[in-house]
Amino acid sequence: MLTADTTSLPFAAAILIGWLGGVHCLGMCGGIVSALSLSVPATRRPALLLAYNAGRCLTYTLLGALAGLLGYAGVSVLGLGPKVLFALANLLLIGMGLYLMGWPVLVRPLEQGGQLVWRHIEPLARRFFPVTTPLRALVVGLAWGFLPCGLVYSALATAIATSNPLTGALWMAGFALGTLPNLLLAGWMGAGLLNRLRQSALRWLAGALVAAWGLYGMAQLLELL
Repeated sequence: MLTADTTSLPFAAAILIGWLGGVHCLGMCGGIVSALSLSVPATRRPALLLAYNAGRCLTYTLLGALAGLLGYAGVSVLGLGPKVLFALANLLLIGMGLYLMGWPVLVRPLEQGGQLVWRHIEPLARRFFPVTTPLRALVVGLAWGFLPCGLVYSALATAIATSNPLTGALWMAGFALGTLPNLLLAGWMGAGLLNRLRQSALRWLAGALVAAWGLYGMAQLLELL
């Protein structure tokens, strides 16, 4: 769990949140990765899938380092206290949980901001279509990491609370690792089959667990106050 000084966001917690958020990833990215990978022969599919996801995970990790650096600047330059960052982290965890359950009110502004970034990156990624080699897949994956997803942008905003570039990078690397199983399966089997999970009670359970995690952190903060 997040500690009261917000200097460490456990790697295992990031993996768990990324995995629980996988029911959303199937809807946001599953169709993309399955369309890209299923269009090539099965013998070439594993290499392309690994390259896509390596690029995506690398982007998440680098953005996590940047988020941690922003948090450090907030602490050292603006004088933000650790309790403020701790509250931000857990508020965003609640927002992620609600987002998974279909209530994006806390996360939607982040997603809308991400759309502004994606407008500039998406045309660059299209230059590498059709994706026929692992190198092209890697570049598309790097761009794919900027896809405007409220879950990803919330995780990045949570990484700000680490106020440390290395810890922020590790947090987002764990989150990326947690998203891998669903997206690798979607790329191999097709998103249609796995999308049934997204429509099931699993989506609500995942959202409830993530939101409960954030609520528990807020309760900890109230005890400190």
